[in-house]
Amino acid sequence: MSDATEPSLIARREGAAGTILMNRPRALNALDLPMIDDIARALAGFRDDAAVRLVMVEGAGGRAFCAGGDVRRMRELALAGDTAGIEAFFAREYAMNLGIAEFPKPWISLIDGVCMGGGIGVSVHGSHRVVTEHAMLAMPETAIALFPDVGTSYVLPRLPGALGVWLALTGARLKGPEAVEAGLATHFVPREALPALRGALLEGDAGAVDRFAKPTAPGVVAAQRAAIDRCFGHETLRSIRDALAAEDSDWARDQLGILARMSPTSMAVTLELLRRGRTMSLGDCLQMELRLTRKVTRHPDFAEGVRAVLVDKDNAPRWAPQADVAEMFG
Repeated sequence: MSDATEPSLIARREGAAGTILMNRPRALNALDLPMIDDIARALAGFRDDAAVRLVMVEGAGGRAFCAGGDVRRMRELALAGDTAGIEAFFAREYAMNLGIAEFPKPWISLIDGVCMGGGIGVSVHGSHRVVTEHAMLAMPETAIALFPDVGTSYVLPRLPGALGVWLALTGARLKGPEAVEAGLATHFVPREALPALRGALLEGDAGAVDRFAKPTAPGVVAAQRAAIDRCFGHETLRSIRDALAAEDSDWARDQLGILARMSPTSMAVTLELLRRGRTMSLGDCLQMELRLTRKVTRHPDFAEGVRAVLVDKDNAPRWAPQADVAEMFG
């Protein structure tokens, strides 16, 4: 299948289900603005179609559900000074995220492969987030000097303990069962059972998700949960680092190494974002995130982080000194 000759998003009614297929497999189904607009249109159509009893969302190609938003394009716009283009992308993406949260019917994401950033935004606000053993979920924004967005400033602080702060600062990658443990996913279904589940969903049977779901064995989240809470349950980056140093374990040393590679500004902004998001509504969180994109995408770390991770792929960013966090939220 060629991304160039196929529509990047295929939305239609099949049986009693509205189906959405993100169809840029060579780009790991990363969201561009036409895809975002198409999802928003599908949302409105499926909401008002009485024959649609649920919505099922998938990613094409077998490797990814959706690897995120098109941040390479955002970097190009930032370097060109096209603030209106950046604003349009994030404003319409966040409006789509809110539309999913407010959708009155089951919104069922079948996550079989990579699901990061914007892919989390397409799934996490829905009623059912089904993961397979091949799923991998993450919010890796601090590595590119952005911040956890798409409404995760609302979602992450509401995960148990300090899990949200840990996931946000480190970009930790969770396998499917671990995502259920953490609360980002709701059900684990083995890949081999997806065709049968899909068939039941096309009949409008949302309850099939519960019937097909399997229990998961404890993974890294359970194994490190106490240490995550001890180390990441602090209010400042310095105290988090101090707690990790005091932990004196291989896991803690790994976390310190990860934090040392991230943008200092991005980590400080992220910590404050989650602190504020704890007490705000999803709509207010999305508005806060939109305001923040205006400052963060103009900071030199954003273009440098995307360059290092996604453009040149040398993974050797040269970060600027930490910016004033209060000014970034101002």
